[in-house]
Amino acid sequence: MPKSTRSLYPDRSRGRRGALFTLIALASLGCGSSEPAVKTPPVPAAPKARGAPVAFELATIDNKPLSTATLAGRFSVIAFLATYDMASQAQARFIAELVRSHKPRINAAAIILELPENKPMVEAFVAALEPPYPVAMADRLTLAGEGPFRGLHHVPSVVILDREGREAFRRIGLTEVSTLEEVLRDIERTSPPAAVLSPKSTPQP
Repeated sequence: MPKSTRSLYPDRSRGRRGALFTLIALASLGCGSSEPAVKTPPVPAAPKARGAPVAFELATIDNKPLSTATLAGRFSVIAFLATYDMASQAQARFIAELVRSHKPRINAAAIILELPENKPMVEAFVAALEPPYPVAMADRLTLAGEGPFRGLHHVPSVVILDREGREAFRRIGLTEVSTLEEVLRDIERTSPPAAVLSPKSTPQP
């Protein structure tokens, strides 16, 4: 299950009050780019040896597909988040900033590591932050740290996939924009030129 400084399933009433408080605070601040409280993430992980494409298929909170196919053709940054976690909220803003600033364009997405009954809280989280990328809820395998993203059951965490959907980088802990930019540049330099996309491969607009 996801891990942070608090349990994924804290006392339900306390967790909901805390999440609502932080969402209201973010909305009142206009979700600005002020520095988050957590500023010292763990040491970056070394780039992984790339294997087979990561095969996954989830539904976003507005019932659109999020999958290997929908992300193919561009480098993709995927954040694993939780609504009750302040560092996750900061990570969501960092990914939004990266999407808007990085050239060439990239894909991005967030996967929320919470149970299906928490969908109303996730919808409030998205409404407050207005991320410029799709947000999906994790399936049960991902919640358990299994499945295609094995071992990523901490929040926040970040994975970067190459154009073919192969995992090129992962990191557990809050990752700032400057670090993500540096990692993306390294991956871009060591990746082959973009191939012609298949008809089923449609990068995000």
